Amino acid sequence: ATKTPFRLNQNQALLSFEDEEVALRLTKMSKHCVNLDNRTANVTVKPFELDMGFQFELHVTVSGRKINVSEIPELPIPEDWMRDKLELHFYKTEQAEGGGEIENVTYNKGSGTAVITFLKPGASYTFVGCTKYPFCAEERWFILSVSPHFDFHLRKFQPHCRVSKKTILLKGIPEVEEDEESVQDMIEIHFQKPSNGGGEIEEIKYISRGAAYVCFEE
Repeated sequence: ATKTPFRLNQNQALLSFEDEEVALRLTKMSKHCVNLDNRTANVTVKPFELDMGFQFELHVTVSGRKINVSEIPELPIPEDWMRDKLELHFYKTEQAEGGGEIENVTYNKGSGTAVITFLKPGASYTFVGCTKYPFCAEERWFILSVSPHFDFHLRKFQPHCRVSKKTILLKGIPEVEEDEESVQDMIEIHFQKPSNGGGEIEEIKYISRGAAYVCFEE
């Protein structure tokens, strides 16, 4: 499930009810007189809509032709020499548990990494299960790290507008001397009462200073 953030500004509150009908009824009433201890506050209820979100499917598969190689030593040789050494090392014959003929080697000297692409589909599976490989270069032995290469495919990507039918947004809450938690409790008491058009509240968040991001989960 993806989480969608909503910016809750100063002197605003979000209330999520158990029943959608309660939120709809309160929204239609628009103006509400809320008792905040020794004063009455006229607050406004606004319909609540989240910003535009996105839905998509992410499909991840293990490549049958590519492997990732890391921890490649930095040696005082040209990059194309190192690329050739890697190609020869991972070529080997299939009988020697190599990957066979190689189509391409992408080598990054700065990060000490490479992507080996084999010509034959499924050749990379030879290296699954063994993460460390000895490697000889410049008459020295090193240990390379080998890991599967993952292919990512994004599908069914589409924007959409989300609406929380159980949630209302309160605006215009005045600044009072009471602390934030006490004011939140008084707001909750008011909107829980059926006589005020309210009902059971699942979640409430009130901000008296600054702003906060509240996340909604589908």
